Amino acid sequence: LGLLVAGAILVGDSWWNLGIAVGLAFVLVQLGFIGHDAGHRQICASRRDNDLIGLIHANLLTGFSFGWWLTKHNRHHAHTNRPGKDPDLAPGALAYTSDQVRRRGRFGRTFARTQALLLLPLMFLEALNLHVASIVSLARRRDRAALLEAALLAVHGGIFFVAPFLILSPWRAVAFVVISQSLFGFYLGVSFVTNHVGMPTMAGDDELGFLRRQVLTSRNLSGRSLTGFVFGGLDTQIEHHLFPTMPRANLRRARELVRPFCAERRIAYAEQSPWRAFGEVLRHLRATGACGTIPSVG
Repeated sequence: LGLLVAGAILVGDSWWNLGIAVGLAFVLVQLGFIGHDAGHRQICASRRDNDLIGLIHANLLTGFSFGWWLTKHNRHHAHTNRPGKDPDLAPGALAYTSDQVRRRGRFGRTFARTQALLLLPLMFLEALNLHVASIVSLARRRDRAALLEAALLAVHGGIFFVAPFLILSPWRAVAFVVISQSLFGFYLGVSFVTNHVGMPTMAGDDELGFLRRQVLTSRNLSGRSLTGFVFGGLDTQIEHHLFPTMPRANLRRARELVRPFCAERRIAYAEQSPWRAFGEVLRHLRATGACGTIPSVG
């Protein structure tokens, strides 16, 4: 991040700075992954140190509320792929279950039928969506932690949304912000959408137990260690859900134990290439939009 900022200053008012914007989008997501690790207490022994790392990487560097995200993400881990309880399955621009489509109005149902086609363009707006959700969440809070988070978000806005206009001409600055934020959102969307979308949802009473519930609703991505770096350790989503406080460096080692363990007990263990996983996501969204039957367990 420091090298990119220095490069942007040295390049100055030039269209070449748009290349810096592309690199900035990649780095911001990688910083977000560190915030994710801190939220899971993977980095330090003490909660205070993890929270400090999380606030710096989430609020200051990536522009998301660490407190809002942590509450939301903890609910996701506790109720993975359970409609009505998992916030990541909450209906919004996308519908994840047929029931969500049926409850929509005429325009909403028409939109849902095209959601598989609209997924890619919508992901370019994901960073904007998270920025707005963070601001709305903090505006509703009245605690001291919210004031600290809001102050850090304000500094983030000054660095990443105002500073470009001090270096670049207005049109180049607008292009810089749009490119960095849209690619930031797209990279985030690609990193998270394959984790659970298209996997069975939980229905009825949960009698599966923790192991089966987490394994059956999660999907791993196959590939070498580079895949793990690009996806911030989320390529081992099954192991991450089984051991949420385990540092990402150990998740691949755990996979070598978990995979045969599940095979011995005939528990379906989903692992696909990133391309195939993304294809499954598109097929799921297409089927959901048409009110097709979606697999469920429980």
